Amino acid sequence: MVISSELDQSGAGVLDGAAPSAQRLFEPHRDASSPNRNLAPITAELDADGRLQVGGCGLSSLARTYGTPLYVLDEASLRATCRAYREALAAHYPGEALALYASKANSSLAISALVASEGLGLDAVSSGELLTALDGGMPADRIVFHGNNKSRQELALAVERGVTVVADNWRDLELLAELAPGLAAPVELMLRFTPGIECHTHEYIRTGHLDSKFGFDPDQLEPVLRHLVGCSWARLTGLHAHIGSQIFELQPHRDLAGVLADAVALARSLGHPVGDLNVGGGLGIRYVASDDPPSIQEWVQTVGEAVATACQQRGLALPRLLCEPGRSLVATAGVTVYEVGSRKEIPGIRTYLSVDGGMSDNPRPITYQSQYTALLADRPIAEATETVTLAGKHCESGDVLLKDVALPPATSGDHLVVLATGAYNASMSSNYNRIPRPAAVLVQGGVADLVQRREQPEDLLRYDVLPSRLTTVS
Repeated sequence: MVISSELDQSGAGVLDGAAPSAQRLFEPHRDASSPNRNLAPITAELDADGRLQVGGCGLSSLARTYGTPLYVLDEASLRATCRAYREALAAHYPGEALALYASKANSSLAISALVASEGLGLDAVSSGELLTALDGGMPADRIVFHGNNKSRQELALAVERGVTVVADNWRDLELLAELAPGLAAPVELMLRFTPGIECHTHEYIRTGHLDSKFGFDPDQLEPVLRHLVGCSWARLTGLHAHIGSQIFELQPHRDLAGVLADAVALARSLGHPVGDLNVGGGLGIRYVASDDPPSIQEWVQTVGEAVATACQQRGLALPRLLCEPGRSLVATAGVTVYEVGSRKEIPGIRTYLSVDGGMSDNPRPITYQSQYTALLADRPIAEATETVTLAGKHCESGDVLLKDVALPPATSGDHLVVLATGAYNASMSSNYNRIPRPAAVLVQGGVADLVQRREQPEDLLRYDVLPSRLTTVS
């Protein structure tokens, strides 16, 4: 039985064909062409007993098998999003194009392999992400390496493996010049600069405005381009700018196209063979019912047409268009399953329902005040008759996953599902309070594959060193 209904602004809805009082908390739009607008994975459905399953796997059953908290990633949703970007770029940009998965959203061998198999590239921002991509089967010539403070070791790894380096600052260029004598070929280089474009998003995830730690300032662009003319070790093949994350607006991306086209014209006038134009990512997703992001097709159409028009107006041959979707590619494919534990009722104030995870497996609520949608795995369409605050288990008053959310009555041992956790949950997880990180499974066609083992408490001691002078018992 596939779940389908309409939601009101509060996030509650009625199941089609069910009693009018049957309340539930999410509406999968079932839109495989633009999964970023779904609340749930595209395979989300009810089994014969009315329990929620994803990828043909019952979520409570997965929780009992693999433990909780548990990250569950739907392969069909992730592949659908890859196809949505690939097909939209082919339809709306007249030149060559390539989507690069922003792996900071969720980096693993399995995701790298899956994204590579769908023909996408990848961007990495550390040696760990870079090695994960390479070992996962992503071809080096489809990887770009970002970062505002790359180490010498990271840069050496990137250039040795033939990865395109995105130069973010003068220090990057100095380190690369020092590495150059040992290189067999020039470094494939892309240049990142700040376009000076503001957009409405959280201040921590705005990266295109002038007050940003990323990229060369606009007035530095020409000097650095002229400097690189005399660097035989470098081959400048592309330009990059990025304006932020979880963006619902389209106009900033139109504005970015003109800024980038002007930069391409300048670079080419100085003799640089700039063939790649990287517009970054930033497309938002739907976390709660009231969110209304553009579809992937709308975003790509806006970007593709704007870049093509800007280049044509300046008489420029069309560059290869690169974009870097992260959140919009993987977020909706993922859910997190928790087990409900304690309950605290404060009459007239609040009811706290605690789960066996929290800010260590999802730091976004305490960091960005992010909102999510939740439901009970075995009673997803039961009437939501109480309002609770879902609290984490960490020793931190701010460890709250969702505040004042409507749910059916829940008791200890129930499994709670939080939707759209595929991005920036596993990748930002921590061991706060020395809590082990969760396991992760990839589900498809009724089969669950373990793609990340659950850490054990003893694993957390692996890198501790106890000096001998502290082992003496007085």
